[in-house]
Amino acid sequence: MHDRTALIEMRIERFVRERLAPAVYRARQPLDIQAWEAPGEPVTFAEARDAAYRPFAIGTPWGRAWGTTWFAVSGEIPAAWRDAAGALPEGTVAELVIDLGFTAGQSGFQCEALVWNREGAPIKGVSPFNNASPAAVDADGRVDVLVEAASNPDVGSLFTFEPTPVGDPATAGDAPLYVLREMSIGLRDLAVWNLLQDFRLLHGLIAELDATSARRATLVEAMDAAIDAVDPEDVAGTAQAGRDVLAPLMAAPAAPSAHVLHAVGHAHIDSAWLWPVRETARKVSRTFSNVLSLMDEDPEFVFASSSAQQFAWMKEHYPALWERLKARVAEGRFVPVGGMWVESDTNMVGGEAMARQFVEGKSFFLEEFGIDTEEVWLPDSFGYSGALPQIMKAAGARWFLTQKISWNETNRIPHHTFRWEGIDGSRIFTHFPPVDKYNSEVTAADLAHAERNFADKGRARTSLLPYGFGDGGGGPTREMTATIARTHSLEGAPVVKHSTPREFFETAEAEYADPAVWAGELYLEFHRGTYTSQLRTKQGNRRSEHLLREAELWAATATVRTGAAYPADAFQRLWRLVLLQQFHDILPGTSIAWVHRDAERNYEAIATELEQIIADSLRALVGEGDRTLLVNAAPHARAGAPALGIAAAPGARDVTPRAEGSGFVLDNGIVHAVIDARGLLISLVDVVSGREVVPAGQVAGLFEVFRDTPTQWDAWDIDETYRRHATPLDTADAVRIDADAVVVERSIGESTIVTRVALAAGARTVRLSLDVDWHEQQKLLKLGVPVDVHTDRAASEIQFGHIVRPTHTNTSWDSARFETAAHRWVRVAEPDFGVAVTNDSTYGHDITRHERDGGGTFSLVRLSIIRSAMFPDPGQDQGAHHLEVGIVVGADVLDAVAEGYRTNLPARVVTDAGEDSVAPLVAIDAPGVVVEAVKLAQDGSGDVVVRLYEALGERTQARLEAGFDVARVSETDLLERDVDAAAVTAVQGGVVDLELRPFQLVTVRLSR
Repeated sequence: MHDRTALIEMRIERFVRERLAPAVYRARQPLDIQAWEAPGEPVTFAEARDAAYRPFAIGTPWGRAWGTTWFAVSGEIPAAWRDAAGALPEGTVAELVIDLGFTAGQSGFQCEALVWNREGAPIKGVSPFNNASPAAVDADGRVDVLVEAASNPDVGSLFTFEPTPVGDPATAGDAPLYVLREMSIGLRDLAVWNLLQDFRLLHGLIAELDATSARRATLVEAMDAAIDAVDPEDVAGTAQAGRDVLAPLMAAPAAPSAHVLHAVGHAHIDSAWLWPVRETARKVSRTFSNVLSLMDEDPEFVFASSSAQQFAWMKEHYPALWERLKARVAEGRFVPVGGMWVESDTNMVGGEAMARQFVEGKSFFLEEFGIDTEEVWLPDSFGYSGALPQIMKAAGARWFLTQKISWNETNRIPHHTFRWEGIDGSRIFTHFPPVDKYNSEVTAADLAHAERNFADKGRARTSLLPYGFGDGGGGPTREMTATIARTHSLEGAPVVKHSTPREFFETAEAEYADPAVWAGELYLEFHRGTYTSQLRTKQGNRRSEHLLREAELWAATATVRTGAAYPADAFQRLWRLVLLQQFHDILPGTSIAWVHRDAERNYEAIATELEQIIADSLRALVGEGDRTLLVNAAPHARAGAPALGIAAAPGARDVTPRAEGSGFVLDNGIVHAVIDARGLLISLVDVVSGREVVPAGQVAGLFEVFRDTPTQWDAWDIDETYRRHATPLDTADAVRIDADAVVVERSIGESTIVTRVALAAGARTVRLSLDVDWHEQQKLLKLGVPVDVHTDRAASEIQFGHIVRPTHTNTSWDSARFETAAHRWVRVAEPDFGVAVTNDSTYGHDITRHERDGGGTFSLVRLSIIRSAMFPDPGQDQGAHHLEVGIVVGADVLDAVAEGYRTNLPARVVTDAGEDSVAPLVAIDAPGVVVEAVKLAQDGSGDVVVRLYEALGERTQARLEAGFDVARVSETDLLERDVDAAAVTAVQGGVVDLELRPFQLVTVRLSR
């Protein structure tokens, strides 16, 4: 037989384009339109309902950047569409059809709208690929709705990464962005629409099948015959005939060995990104309205949504929508997942904050719906900390889902279903959907890719398919669910079934009882610049985390010691705001200027309120008098003040530098530091051992500026090619002694860097206080510390412990890990000597090994200080910044941990105190066991909750002693629910014996 496949495919494409798609609506009737533009930020429905509207015509421009235009839309179904009883023709439905002037950009990155009825209840959202809405027709056939249209600018959906002014309302302009194209009522023909879905699926399937397969040839011929069955002059009247031709092919079952896809409706909505946080709440309302409307149409459809914050917005701002949502949650079709407050970053979020993501998220879902979410749903974060498995398990999670690792530039994780092992040995059942996206459109191409790509064939045959338009695109569409209905068993395609995350995970665990294990972090070989972008946002987060720790500690102490009121509501509100801003496009620094300026203002307000709580708590504790006290919220004693306590102790004094030759010397008997005339550290000696830190021919404290022009995502990426273009700042504008510090002034371009180098008496840390006034763009500033140790690995602090990474490039995995994240410290060491580098502000590091003069190698630790990308915020990181960096000479891991806390949690001095000391609420006798949090219980009982962890990576025994009368001791999960003891071995009154494995995280509840 002659092969006519190519010609038939051309015929199919034209038939769909020119006949089927235009015939979906038998007719359309324009509606009357009036408009009112909200003068500033979005307004309530009540305000919009009562506003003064003006006539508005199709073809009229509308919508300034970030504005809101309300359209009052009214009319009626034409009498010609209805029979004498007022009924529409069989097989048709009337619905609103709206085109706001959608552009060629992606859904979710441009104008969107929410349709409201006149009673103030949302009906459905409108977006480019989901622009029909129920018509809300009354008994007389009339339509009367309000359409809240958001003229969000397209900041960069085509991802050309060009600087744009529209990310800041101050520079976005007032010109209308869109032209209204349609607001009508359409008569949709269900037979034509269904034939269109048949054609799209089968045509897509043809493209995926082998060219020599019988199934493909059969499909091609049948579709050709179906076109013949449809009269081009009467598509509506003959569409069913076309469907009848295809019916036998649609009924052919899938192969028994076909891959099984559990389709879970989803809408990944970034809690901020190329739009502000306030717009995210509206995006969620539109998407949830779409989802609830689709549930009314399709009884099989199931939708899963993460981020308790997004549910909380609905409860607060959209009560009618909230009630509909709760009903669907109760029946199991609208499924809360994830258990976190937001889908946060996991590389930079601190340990206690990571725990609180689950505490607040899971608590919200438990309180509102009675659901204990056991799956962690985090598809889009930029890499996953090795501490996460333990934290998830401590929150009661059983399963983990992510997707982003499929973006790796170099290496491919060899599994899609596996057990992930964290730094403490905890393992959690994990799945990467092999469709390689978290917003599938359920095309034949997506389904085929998932089946082909699945890495665990032979041992398993099940994967999860998250589908739906995200970021305000409306989530799943009826076209997507129509494809699922057609592929429940279809020859040539994998089996697709509506499912829930729980059903998928239970099925996957049952069929794959002994999956492979991946140990350690899930490092994303991409988006490495997120550890450094938007320094002020990162500083605000770091400072907020430590202030919250302090405030909870002193407030709890004040409550127990004096009966002062514990500000639980304020703490929850402030924690939730901090958690929101840990979202994976806010903390990583990848949002528009608006988002980061909002975050900076929020952090200022958070700091102000927490400082007041701390001041009030301390005053309640120390009273009024003439004493001066040192307040130590850190988990290690310092300057005579006990850990977590207050004592009359002098603060540390910095040694006075002295000039020597052309340079300067700092010496406290522990560390001897020499600074040359260029302001560079040419020698750092550990006095007791005589070890020199700075390798021969090298200098420490050297700033380097690199060209920073990544191939793709500006604020997200650092490409390895940056290393080819280094400018060392090895000359100084001035070097001088100022009080107890050596001050070094440098400049590059329009920017200046002032460094104060100081050394405290009795300390082994050389402190570098940096004041950077930055006005460069597309430049990366790094600070280098070469260390004369021969090692092939470096330790970096992460949540509740540290991770050891190779510094060599033996494998492609090692080579791709050229920029890494650490929290407060990194350390390189030989068995008997090490050096740590601490920081108070940023997270990006590169740690490499180099040939040493005289033989062997030395390690180079470089801290990424600042970046200046131009997309999506062309003003990123411009202006003044202050950072603290420490070089800890002769540091073991305990020294690194303690100095990391000292740098980030400085002691306070309280004057005019009446007491001479305040004993800690709790004390621990093992220095490697760190008390991370002391707080009162979430349930308001007044119980004291202590969170601690083993920080050195060693098995250890410790004794926790309460400084108050204790009635009961229990070990709990993160949500403070009793669990079987894993660390508590004995209890006697307020004394608790503990046995901890390396990096174990423990929560202990002490009932007063």
